[in-house]
Parts: sequence; structure tokens; C-alpha cells
Amino acid sequence: MGRTRNTRLEAAIQEVGLPQERLVARFRAVAEENGARELSNTNQSSIARWMAGTRPSGRAPLILAETLTRCLGRIVTLADIGLAADERDAPQPPEWSVDTLATLVNLGGTDMDMDRRRVLVGSAYSVAGLALPSESWWEEAAERARARKALSTYTVTVQDVESVREMAAFFSRRDQQRGGRGVGRTALVAYLRTEIADYLNSRFPSEEVRRAMTSAAGELAYLAGWTAFDAGEHPVALRWFTVATQLAEEARDAPLAGHVLRAMAHQAVDLKQPGQAVRLAADSIAGKRYTEASWREKALIGVVHARSLAADNRRKEAVAALAQAERDLSRAGEGDEPGRVWFFGEASLAHETAAALRDLGDLKGAERQFRHSVRTRRAQFARTHSVTLGYLGAVQVQQGQVEAACATWGQALDAMTGVQSGRARGTVVQMRRALSPFRGRGGSPAAELDAKARAVLDVG
Repeated sequence: MGRTRNTRLEAAIQEVGLPQERLVARFRAVAEENGARELSNTNQSSIARWMAGTRPSGRAPLILAETLTRCLGRIVTLADIGLAADERDAPQPPEWSVDTLATLVNLGGTDMDMDRRRVLVGSAYSVAGLALPSESWWEEAAERARARKALSTYTVTVQDVESVREMAAFFSRRDQQRGGRGVGRTALVAYLRTEIADYLNSRFPSEEVRRAMTSAAGELAYLAGWTAFDAGEHPVALRWFTVATQLAEEARDAPLAGHVLRAMAHQAVDLKQPGQAVRLAADSIAGKRYTEASWREKALIGVVHARSLAADNRRKEAVAALAQAERDLSRAGEGDEPGRVWFFGEASLAHETAAALRDLGDLKGAERQFRHSVRTRRAQFARTHSVTLGYLGAVQVQQGQVEAACATWGQALDAMTGVQSGRARGTVVQMRRALSPFRGRGGSPAAELDAKARAVLDVG
């Protein structure tokens, strides 16, 4: 029995409109970025076989979907190109209507199961399909949580809440130092799925304690999402962010909900979905999410709003939002801040401002701000420091400053020692790409730096 031609894949490739040799080059670049070295020999005949009905093996379907997504500027799923193993079993986008605690436990189980997690990681990231709930949903969230029947006879104490907040502070500091990949993230997810789920299913002596525990749980769910985002596992991150937002609303913690929506907007910016980023960022600063936030948190969500506007090429609005974020941070104190914003200061604001200016085409301004971030960054922020240096080098090479970029990138690679971060790794991939015209010159700084970068990727 002959193979059936994959007309869905064929149509998507025709829509891209690139010669097959250029499509193959892009496929290989995406494969390299994702560490799929086994796909480095993919060629035009491979593409032709896949269109003829031969199913690609291993990670090839996921890399192909990601390549087409980038080429077309919209999400392309495995089902869209006829490569879902079973379209009925394909992971669905996260939903707000599902019970929060059931979602937390199920997602935690999926995240901790290597095979199930691999399927989820391979599913399409699509914030476009994540329609935010109606105002009535937000308003009723706390009431639904209050009415939830306890499954345990244990009564949560104020000390339990404090213990959970201490764990959130620990995992947050580890993420800033080491990044979102590795054992620390596994421990975080296990803690959410077991102890946190047990606490939320217990009795509460007062509404105040219920809200405090739910808010603390929301911060941990946010951290699970953020570490997945940093590891490059975007569909997983989106689901954790959804759970975190639900918990924030059940706690009536509007600033926390804004904090999480800001992270979702940041993710959409990084994944080249500016329209969706603006929508999420606007929601993050809406109403009480901004007005009840501390000044430091206002600055954080405000600067990501500015980045979203810059990515969407809304220059005037972006510049105004950057100025407001700077004013808000200037009013921040030390004693009235939630623990989740401990990391956001002058260096972080400069980093985000630089990224916004870069996206607006102001490379000189971006370079100044990245440099300012590097100068003011404290030692415990190794992950972000290495990413900042990577971005600074990229801005320098865009301006023709190749030697300066090599020096900066050398510092970035040194700063990555011990860091386990998909975003940091991504800057190394971009670095090698930018160095490609120069690395053939044996003995040159670019060639030596490329060898060092390749070693970093091999270790990672």
C-alpha cells in the first residue's frame, strides 16, 4: 500500500515561498538552536520525502513545525502540517475554566513525567488561543475558591504560609543565580504538586490565611512557569503561568496577577508575537494590578509593557512607558515590597530599557543601557548578567564593532559558568551565528571565541 502524500505539509511549505535549499538552511539553524545535532544532515531530499508521506523521525517534526512557525510569523502545530501522532491526543491549550487545583496537580504530574513532559514541550506554544477570562470570571474566582470543599482535616497555619514564602524566596534566588534548567526546577515542581496541593486542599482558620496561602502558592506556580520559560519549554511555561494567574485571582492578589501576566507578555515578546504581547502587557497594568502594586512592581510591569510596545513598533507609546517605569522605580523603597520583586532594580530596568531601544532601532541607546546594566549588576544575578552581556555583544556587532563584541562575548561566556539557562544558551547560538563570517580566519579573536562558544554549547 503506497504512502499518502502529506498535503498539509506541502501547503505550508508552499505558503512559506522559499526555495527548498533556504528552507533547509533555516531548519538546520533551528535544530542547532535546540541542540538537535542529529538533524544537521537534513537536506532537500528529506523535505521531499516528508511531503511525499514519509513521517520524519525523532525531533524532526517539532523542529519542522518551529521552522515553519518562524517563517510564517504564526504558530504552526504538528496537526497543521499533518504530523501529529494522534490529533485527538495532541495537548490542548490551557483553559481558565478547569478547576485550579486539579490543573495544578495534573500539570505537576505531566511536568515530572519525562515522556508526558516531552509531548507537552513539543506541543505548539500559542498565546493567541489563550483568551483571557471575562471580568465576571475574575470577580468570582475568590468566591469559587472559598466555596471549594477541603479534602483534608489539616488546618493551615500562619507558620505554614511563612514556610511556603521562604521556599519561594529560595527557588527565586536559585533561578537568578543558576537559571531555570536542572535539579532545582524538578524540586520546585515536586513541591508544588505535593505539599502545596495538600495545603490548598486543607482547612483554613480564616479568610486571611486562605488568601495568604493561595497567594504564596501562586508565586511558586509563577516560578515554575518562569523557570520553564528560561529553559525554553514555552508550552509548559504558559500552562504554569495560567495556573499562577488563577491562584492570584483566587487570593484577590491583583498585583501578583499583574506580575504573572507581565511574564506572559515577556514570553510573547521573546517569541516574536508582539500583538499578543501588547494585549497581555496591557492586562498586566489594568486596574488594581497596577494601582495596588508597589512602586518596584509598577516599574517592572511597566517596563515590560514598554518592551511590548517597542516590539510592536509603537515608538511614542513605548518611550512614554519607559519614562514612567523609570519614575516608578525612583520611588521604590526597601520595606514595602513583595519578595517576588527583590531582583528588580537599576540594572534590570537598564537591561529591559536597552532591549526596548534595540527593538526600536536605537542601537547606540541600547548599547549605553546594556553597558549601564552590566556596570550596576550585582554578583548574585549570574544568569541575567550573562544574558545582558550576550545582548550587548550582539548590539555591538550590529554596529560593526567586531573586536568590542568579541571582548564582550568572552565575558558573557565566562559569566555562564554554572548557569543552566535556555535563554543564556540562546545568546551563545546567536553569537556563533554572528561570528560565522569571521571564524574561518585561523588564529583570529573571532575564531578563538567561536571555539570557546562551541565548547559551552557542548557542555550544556
